Amino acid sequence: MSARTLLDRFDAVLADLDGVVYAGPHAIPGAIDALAGLSGRGVGLAYVTNNASRTPAQVAAHLREIGAPADDDQVVSSAQAGAALLASRFPAGTRVLVTGSLALAQEVTALGMAVVDSAHDNPDVVIQGFDPELGWADLAEATYAINAGATWIATNTDMTIPRDRGMAPGNGTLVAAVRAAVGHDPLVAGKPEAPLFHTAAARLGARKPVVVGDRLDTDILGGNNAGMATALVLTGVDSGETALRARTEERPQFIIDTLAQLYQPYPDIMHDGATVTCGAAAATVVDGGTTIRIDGDPADSDAWRAACAAWWAAVPHAAEATDPVLEWSNGHV
Repeated sequence: MSARTLLDRFDAVLADLDGVVYAGPHAIPGAIDALAGLSGRGVGLAYVTNNASRTPAQVAAHLREIGAPADDDQVVSSAQAGAALLASRFPAGTRVLVTGSLALAQEVTALGMAVVDSAHDNPDVVIQGFDPELGWADLAEATYAINAGATWIATNTDMTIPRDRGMAPGNGTLVAAVRAAVGHDPLVAGKPEAPLFHTAAARLGARKPVVVGDRLDTDILGGNNAGMATALVLTGVDSGETALRARTEERPQFIIDTLAQLYQPYPDIMHDGATVTCGAAAATVVDGGTTIRIDGDPADSDAWRAACAAWWAAVPHAAEATDPVLEWSNGHV
C-alpha cells in the first residue's frame, strides 16, 4: 500500500449531499468528522447537490445544524445551474413557469426573469426542479405549457433520493411523468453535466479536486464528464456490484466505504496477467470473458475493487451496463 492517504492526492473535495453527508435530516455516521478534518489538511470543500428544493443558504444552515462545516457559498446547487442554463439561452424578462420549489423560483427571479403561475400566461420556458409538495396539477400545468411550445429545462433527473426511511422518488420520476406526456426529453442543467463541478472547483481555486458521491449516474458520471477524479462512497444509492456492472462513463476511479477512508491509504491494485489483486482479495475473468471469479468476501470492498479492475480491464468499452456472472471461490453468493 502507498504511504500517502487518498486525500493527499487532492486539493479539494466536491461532495454530494444526499447519501454522502446525510440521509434525510440525519448525518451519515462518521461523515461530519471527515468533512471537519479537511481544512486542517489544507483541502478545500464544496457541496455539489442536485436537490433544488432549498436555497444554498438553507442547505448550508442545515449542514451547520448537523455539525458540518458550511458557508453559504460552499453549496452549489442544480437550482443555480438550472437558472444559469436558462440565462444562457434567454434574455431577462422571459416568461418562465417554475415547476418546483420557492428556492428555484428565487434563483430564476434573481436573473430578471418573469415568473408566471400557469400555462395560461404563455410561458416561454418551463423549469422543473424537485419539490416534495408538487402534485398532479403542477405537472399537468407544465405539460400544457411544454406542449404549447415552451422550452423545457430540468434541474436534474435523479430517479431516487435517499431519506432516513430509505429510498424515495426523486426529481427524475417527476420529470419522467412529464416526459411521458410531452414525448421528448428536457434540457438538463445539474449533474451529470459538467458545469456544476467546474463552478464548484472554481469557487475553491482547486486544480486537483475529487468528486465524492453515492450515485454512478449523476455524481460519478458528472465528475468524469468534468475531467475530475471520482470516488464512489458506499453509504447511499450505489454499491460495489453496481459499480462493477456500470457502463464505462459511470465507472469511478476509487471506491470507499465511508468518507473516513479519505484519510487512509488507498489499497494498491496489482495486475498479474489475468489476475488482479487488492489487499487479500483477487479476481480473474474466466469462461471466455463472461464470468468473474472472485477470491474474497463480498462484504470486503477490496473484493469489489479487485473485481472491478479485472472486469474493466477485460471490458474497457461498455456503452451499456454489463452483466457478468460472479463466481465467489469461497462459496459466497
